Amino acid sequence: MPRISSPALRQRLLAPPAPLALLVGAIGFVAALTPSMIPRAAPLLGAEAGLAFAALYAIGIGLGALWSWLQLPEPGGGARRVLGWVFLLLSLALIAYGLARTTEWQNAIRRAMEMPPVLSAQPLFVAIVSALVALLLFVLGRLFQHSATFAARWLGRFVPPRIAMLGGLLIAAALFWSIGNGVLLRSGLHALDSSYRGVDALIPAEFSAPDDPLKTGSAKSLVSWASLGAQGRERVVAAPSKSDIAALTGGDAMEPLRVYVGVNSAETVQARAALALSEMKRVGAFDRSLLVIATPTGTGWVDPAAMAPLEILHRGDVASVSVQYSYLPSWLSLLVEPDYGAETSRAVFRVVYDYWRALPKEHRPRLYFFGLSLGSLNSDLSADFFDIVADPYQGALWVGPPWESRTWNNVTSNREAGSPVWQPKFRDETLFRFITQQNALDAVKPGWGPIRMVYLQYPSDPIVFFETTSLWHSPAWMKAPRGPDVSPAIRWIPVVTFLQQICDMMTATTVPRGVGHVYAAAHYLDGWLAVTEPKGWDEAGLTKVRAWLDGKGL
Repeated sequence: MPRISSPALRQRLLAPPAPLALLVGAIGFVAALTPSMIPRAAPLLGAEAGLAFAALYAIGIGLGALWSWLQLPEPGGGARRVLGWVFLLLSLALIAYGLARTTEWQNAIRRAMEMPPVLSAQPLFVAIVSALVALLLFVLGRLFQHSATFAARWLGRFVPPRIAMLGGLLIAAALFWSIGNGVLLRSGLHALDSSYRGVDALIPAEFSAPDDPLKTGSAKSLVSWASLGAQGRERVVAAPSKSDIAALTGGDAMEPLRVYVGVNSAETVQARAALALSEMKRVGAFDRSLLVIATPTGTGWVDPAAMAPLEILHRGDVASVSVQYSYLPSWLSLLVEPDYGAETSRAVFRVVYDYWRALPKEHRPRLYFFGLSLGSLNSDLSADFFDIVADPYQGALWVGPPWESRTWNNVTSNREAGSPVWQPKFRDETLFRFITQQNALDAVKPGWGPIRMVYLQYPSDPIVFFETTSLWHSPAWMKAPRGPDVSPAIRWIPVVTFLQQICDMMTATTVPRGVGHVYAAAHYLDGWLAVTEPKGWDEAGLTKVRAWLDGKGL
């Protein structure tokens, strides 16, 4: 088996970059700085530009290798040197142009989102960060190239040279993909989740355990206050209280019931689901008019901006149950393991639905689903048509549904011709309806059917509109008409748009409420009004509620 000495390996790793690949990489660098869905801070913008440079540089290397593999003619020594200098100067000019336009391009995104402009996107800092990222990836690329060459030389002992080159490339690709995706990402996902679980158990409670025996975590509760974790404790004590609701409605109100079970509350998924049902029965959740299975996000968070409007609209006569399944950010789970948490969601649905279905219809609450982000995806996965056809629940509000969502994909793909992907129309709209920042639900004719399913999604939400196929063709959300919070300056660029969308997902919650993946209580309110149709509200009362929610920063 052939060997390559350490000096030879160092020489190969430190060899100057290929001029044509350098030019292709510079094009990727500039393209990454152009507008996308979400505005970026300089560090992430630099990392993204460095990643795009390295990705397109690798494509340039691949094209050069393909040219050689096909044994096509190549320029001689003198012409090669001239072309090298030309490509180098063009690359530097492109990079300078991109850095000069960076601030303008970032402000184009901010204008679409009605955010104040930045005076500078710190192009020098962007350049430094991108250079460091590109250099790191450049070294990894050289290691990949060395691995492919090594494998090809070994295969060359048994097969023709060109087949050996192709085989070496495939072997190196399989090796790097296996290490990166199978070993690091998936193993790391579960390791991080387990680590966060242990850390969360040690976090001191920022609130004292509630005195009200009807609250989860109280002295009478079946669930300990400490085991709820930070997200669960915040959910239990969130606004509004009974007094808040009474002041807003000018009449009698009830204290909302919020059952929450943390990952640390029981050892297994089935045990957590059973514990949640027992706690629901203890506090009388099935005696309320409305019951909501509120599936949390990847971190276990239930957005208070989502549940507060519902509890106010129904004057506190609402019970909700949430069972935590993870501590990871939703975007990370979505990229690596999109159905992470589905097992918990199915278990919770099954125990709650079976108990609810056994109750007399005239004495049981109306049952609804709620989920935000990964919670929306898992809420959707918790039940299917065959589970509920004999006795359906009343509806769902699914918010910021990730692109992997089963029902969302089906409905959106089969939308009415001419309706945009960010506000699709599905058949006669008696079952599924969509809202954005603008609520057009009341204008829909005819009325609702027996089940009401509403999707709340912002056109600028990359968690919803990410498309892996943007690697090679323009995504649907770029087609006209575009959403009002999506910059008209965005252009599709092969490969680079895909990388931009990944970075968009990472920063989707860094924008103000009402755009991106940060949903405002006023828009949740519109969704709950449509799904649950509360009685006794006029526009003056709703205006008062919206003002209260806005005052709470929701």
